Amino acid sequence: MQKLKSVLVRIEQSGQLEVGVLQDLTQDEREIVHALFQENLVSEALVFLERMDTELEWQEFMEKVQASKKQKFPLLRPLLRYAAIFAGILAVGYVFFRQNNIPKQNPISETSIKLKMGNDNVKVIQEGSNQQIVSTSGEVLGVQKGNRISYKVDSEIGELVYNELEIPFGKIFELELSDGTLVHLNSGTQIKYPVRFPKTGKREIFIKGEAYFRVSKDKENPFVVHSDEVAVEVLGTAFNFSSYGEDDEIKTVLVEGSVSMINSLRPEDNLVLVPGTKGAWNRISHKTHEEKVDTSLYTGWISGELVFRNVSFKDMSKKLERRYNVIIENNNALLGAKILNARFNVDIESIEDVMKSIGEVYTFKYTIKGNRITID
Repeated sequence: MQKLKSVLVRIEQSGQLEVGVLQDLTQDEREIVHALFQENLVSEALVFLERMDTELEWQEFMEKVQASKKQKFPLLRPLLRYAAIFAGILAVGYVFFRQNNIPKQNPISETSIKLKMGNDNVKVIQEGSNQQIVSTSGEVLGVQKGNRISYKVDSEIGELVYNELEIPFGKIFELELSDGTLVHLNSGTQIKYPVRFPKTGKREIFIKGEAYFRVSKDKENPFVVHSDEVAVEVLGTAFNFSSYGEDDEIKTVLVEGSVSMINSLRPEDNLVLVPGTKGAWNRISHKTHEEKVDTSLYTGWISGELVFRNVSFKDMSKKLERRYNVIIENNNALLGAKILNARFNVDIESIEDVMKSIGEVYTFKYTIKGNRITID
């Protein structure tokens, strides 16, 4: 038990799980450490161990672990989540924290950044923290440093394995893929990607939401972004891609290089964009159109800017809801149709500042309670 405590203390202090620190532990203890690290519950585990008074209790605890592994449907298999591990122990009679109640795992908050690494393995990503990203088999896939996760180029993962990252309303995040492609993820975005791209063939990822891509050049292996019926294919370039489900259009704005934009319903509508143009596919008509645009209007969100040009308040409110993590209930039809121009910085102006600024252009009444804004 003391060896395990020592290892957990080192992990808590460094924020990293290094293979070398596990060498003096048993296989069962290593499995527990991996699962605790995956679930960001190292500190809670140390509290749990402190409540054990004797080595005898620890031995009884490990016997329960062994017993659970022999069941027809083992409750403790390598690298199960922390809650599942101790649920298995409780199922065979051990009382967590030596109390007569079963612990409840806190549900993952809707405001948390979530990394899905398997069907039942969801890891909460704490903004600003530093940690390794470890697979369920113990393979180090990459690292998190602050608000960016970077995947290793030399990962030993052989088969095609996907991770999924989900960014909630009110937050943005960065992702560096194994090929060096950098992705800025906007609020309310989900992205699915291989932890390591195949050595040959297309580099394919899937997205719902909005992201700015700076794609690593690889002429032999095109980079493809999929969303619903639309696919954008590039070799190496910088572009913004938006495919929020509530929007009528899926849009690509090219900043550098060139991309092709196709859709499965009307393949003949293939567009090849040049810098400074936007391609948009309409979900209702299934038609694609192209136009010249000011790219800064579509990429300012990366630095906290929200820029609106000739946009109805109805469409503006969607972006405000995502970026400020609020709910806007608009009961003013005239305001909803009002065409506005505005620029805000989420790092400087609060949502109340935003509402006041809009109110100076078009007078209306509103109330703010918590994260809900009601407009009369």
